[in-house]
Amino acid sequence: MKRVLVVDDSLSVGRQLEKIISDSGDFISVGHAKNGAEAIKMNHTENPDIICMDMNMPGMDGLTALRSLVVLDKEVKVVMVTSLGGVGDKFTEALKLGAKNVISKPFETDNVLQILREL
Repeated sequence: MKRVLVVDDSLSVGRQLEKIISDSGDFISVGHAKNGAEAIKMNHTENPDIICMDMNMPGMDGLTALRSLVVLDKEVKVVMVTSLGGVGDKFTEALKLGAKNVISKPFETDNVLQILREL
């Protein structure tokens, strides 16, 4: 099973994504970080196969964390999570910075799992 780290400042959104991941049978959630700085620390301690990270968070946002993660680990697999309203330029920027894909909120279970299985 692939290990997934969920990064979202919203506890309810994080739990929703963790449930999709855990119920799939293909993935296991190894933790929930509340911002980019926690994600960087937990990537080091938990060694996840995939990081699902919200783009907009207080403290360190997802794009800033993505920049650091890619520098620290060239093989890191990050999928950015965003609400439909904020995709546009940030979607393109995330992919240029090294994100593997983008998942939109509200989550569609089949879509989330398909994206994760492709990594």
